[in-house]
Amino acid sequence: MHHPDRLFNRFNTSIESYSLPEKFTYPFYYQPHPLCVEAAKQLQDYLRQQQKWQHNFGLSSDASASGKMFGVLLVESPQGEIGFLAAFSGKVADKNLLPGFVPPVFDMLTEQSFFCRELAEITELNHKVNQLETSLELARLKQALSTLQQQYAIEESQLREQMINARATRKAQRQKAQQHMTPQAFTEFNVELSKQSVADKNSLKYLKLEWEQKIAQIQHEFDKLDTKLSAFKNQRATLSNLLQNKLFDQYRFLNALGKHQSLKAIFANTNSPTPPAGAGECAAPKLLHFAFKHGFKPLAIAEFWWGASPKSEIRQHGKFYPSCNSKCQPILGHMLKGLNVDDNPLEENWAQDKELEIIYQDEAIVVVNKPSGLLSVPGKVINDSAYTRLQARYPDVEGPFVIHRLDMATSGLLVFALTKRANKSLQQQFMSRSVEKRYVALLEGTLEHREGEIHLPMRGDPIDRPRQLVCFEHGKPAQTSWQTIEQQQNRTKLYLYPKTGRTHQLRVHCAHHLGLATPMVGDTLYGEKADRLHLHAERLELDHPYSKERMTFQVDSAF
Repeated sequence: MHHPDRLFNRFNTSIESYSLPEKFTYPFYYQPHPLCVEAAKQLQDYLRQQQKWQHNFGLSSDASASGKMFGVLLVESPQGEIGFLAAFSGKVADKNLLPGFVPPVFDMLTEQSFFCRELAEITELNHKVNQLETSLELARLKQALSTLQQQYAIEESQLREQMINARATRKAQRQKAQQHMTPQAFTEFNVELSKQSVADKNSLKYLKLEWEQKIAQIQHEFDKLDTKLSAFKNQRATLSNLLQNKLFDQYRFLNALGKHQSLKAIFANTNSPTPPAGAGECAAPKLLHFAFKHGFKPLAIAEFWWGASPKSEIRQHGKFYPSCNSKCQPILGHMLKGLNVDDNPLEENWAQDKELEIIYQDEAIVVVNKPSGLLSVPGKVINDSAYTRLQARYPDVEGPFVIHRLDMATSGLLVFALTKRANKSLQQQFMSRSVEKRYVALLEGTLEHREGEIHLPMRGDPIDRPRQLVCFEHGKPAQTSWQTIEQQQNRTKLYLYPKTGRTHQLRVHCAHHLGLATPMVGDTLYGEKADRLHLHAERLELDHPYSKERMTFQVDSAF
């Protein structure tokens, strides 16, 4: 079933006019090679026409739809023929193996696999846990305990109130008796009052003992069931952990040097030594492993999304996307060893020869027009930034102090404080949202309406930084107003007014299907690569930190 020749796809049309890539694709930031585009088109035609299996990709509206990432690997066969291999991430049609696609690195769903057997044990424990957690007896005992504790609390509170009132009465009696009784009589009267006080305290003690006995009986029955439930949960956790580690060892990836390495070993020296769920199941590792195993020479790779977008992520039907960082970067870091791979474009200083234009400066602030490609502040690899350039330009000031930032790919207005006093004022203005910002963006498509507002809460993607997610459960509020400027040639130019300042807010609000569902031109994270990201911070309004005069700065976009 996995015979290499059957999974090697020949192109349907002539490819003689295409030149082969000189280096293998850097998978985390790339423009698909033309032959990968042709391979993807051929695979997409197959996905539209095939009748061998059924999967709801959501190409028509359906709440239960599930889009998937597919990959094509341009290869040279052992016989010297150029073609491609195909793969999908995770499972499609509830299977991890389908005709025409390379198999998983480890097929956990085969009947002979330990995974199915051990998963059955965990599933049985799940059933027992669910049975106990939803049992009527456990619910009855929980309710009984709660009721008894409430009744005890009420009776104890009432008795304490009576004791307080009785104590106050005795105090008054004692004061009155001391004035009218002989010393001998007062002593005898005081002894009687003390006996009443002791009796009250004993009443409280006996009440506590009585209720403790009632509660202890029910608590004992409840604890027996709860102990049994905890034992099942602990056994389930132990078996799950053992199975997980067993799987980590079974996933062993080949690289171009012919060396294997397990998932456990690959992630051991990363910030997250425990591999994330689904690691090794993405299309790219499957394709490379199969190619190395069967003597195919990898030439280029591309991955595209097919179907409806997930609820949180931004994935557009038929569009190409880079490999994910958290799951795939460590694995592909091992697998690409021995291949001649394109340099990482993100480690190049794209703005080395671009000028940082000074728009305004005085003793308090400096406003600059940051070019696309220049970092706002130093990065992990590249030190050159708007901040470091201003440091060099103003060596004798208290600052410059960073007030806000623009993404490296975004151009436009940035303000820096030159003194501590100015920094404090500007920080307060940004925090109180009294600073007004207007951006210009060019979108890949047309919009039905002329203006509107977008309210989509956001948070970082924990498994694919620096991408951001729309998340209604854990996200922070994010609000953007927008207004169309013009539409032409199936593109829309518009103004964007961010009311909040979340990371990638404007890019996500434009690209997400619950926002404008139209990514910006050149957005490599949420759309497709172009000459640049067409997003420009055009206008900035703020109060001068010293004079409090309202100041407006504007630099028109170059697109």
